[in-house]
Amino acid sequence: MQIGRLIKQTEGYQAFIPDKFPAVELLGFSADILLKAAKAERLIGKLDGITHVLPDADFFLSMYIIKDATSSAQIEGTRATMMDALEMRMGINVKDTDADDILYYIKALKYGAERLGQFPFSLRFIRELHKELMTGARSTHFSDPGEFRKSQNWIGGTTLQNAAYVPPPVAAMNSALADLEEFIHDETLMPVLQAGLLHAQFETIHPFLDGNGRTGRLLITLFLFQRAVLEQPVLFLSSYFKKHQQTYYDKLQAYHQNRPKEWMHFFLDGVIEIALQSIETSKKITQLREEDMRKIQALGKREANSGVSFLKELYRNPIITNASVAREMKFSRSGANKIIDRFIGLNILSPLDENAKYGKTYIYRNYVDIFNEN
Repeated sequence: MQIGRLIKQTEGYQAFIPDKFPAVELLGFSADILLKAAKAERLIGKLDGITHVLPDADFFLSMYIIKDATSSAQIEGTRATMMDALEMRMGINVKDTDADDILYYIKALKYGAERLGQFPFSLRFIRELHKELMTGARSTHFSDPGEFRKSQNWIGGTTLQNAAYVPPPVAAMNSALADLEEFIHDETLMPVLQAGLLHAQFETIHPFLDGNGRTGRLLITLFLFQRAVLEQPVLFLSSYFKKHQQTYYDKLQAYHQNRPKEWMHFFLDGVIEIALQSIETSKKITQLREEDMRKIQALGKREANSGVSFLKELYRNPIITNASVAREMKFSRSGANKIIDRFIGLNILSPLDENAKYGKTYIYRNYVDIFNEN
């Protein structure tokens, strides 16, 4: 099953030159792959159904996105955690440039989901996504945001001669990208199989100077969203790829070493694992919300009304300060203090740092912990 071949270039190094994509044999999926794909799509459908009954799904989605953005950035060497990103987003930690990487990923994903409402999934869309992701973001070298590369790049090693992998030269890259765009518009394949091949082929082509991994992982979720397999972009595989990071690299390597079946099994296993985790997470979120709503409803009517609104804000921003509550809820400083104290008394909020005396930060810890479990 041929994906391509290594061909020696005039400069002396070997580069990978993709064959016409997709080869007919590549789409002749074996029975075990098809069975696993059917299970994956069934679980995606179940997850999508659960998100329809989640209260305030948009707020819950915010934390799913932060978790995926964190894992995707960590694969590329970012040291920041989900907590760092939450703090930076609230203006609490503004010096951590690693956390900034996570916020750029979130911005790109939101841009992509909105853009697909009016624009087709295409090479132009991919370039726009990369531009949103990389403009102003930390790069290992000049990334030329939104533009396919005009020079040779490589992965691993210090030079083209000792690189672990050399993607196709520019002319071959452009040809491979044209094949990829045609493949994207083929709606005869199961979307989950198509998403797996799309990611692997994109990483094989490696069309940008930097940011290929993050862009490629965004494409998985956005492609399934565009194909209406997901009505909300709630399936995020970056935590699975981070958990099995070396295997992730090995299976992508196997793909362009003409062993695509290994990659597809790994990818589908990831879809199944993450869908199951997300279904369980959604159930825990619903249970937590019901418990906390009961606590709030036990308050007086006026306090309960403001409490419900504040709880919604905590789903979106589970780390808060007095100033952020006053700003987002349009409360006075004393009003913000009162509702924070009320939620501490209900065991919903707790101080992030028990020893802090001034400028305290508070966390909806039970909620954040649900997303840190896996």
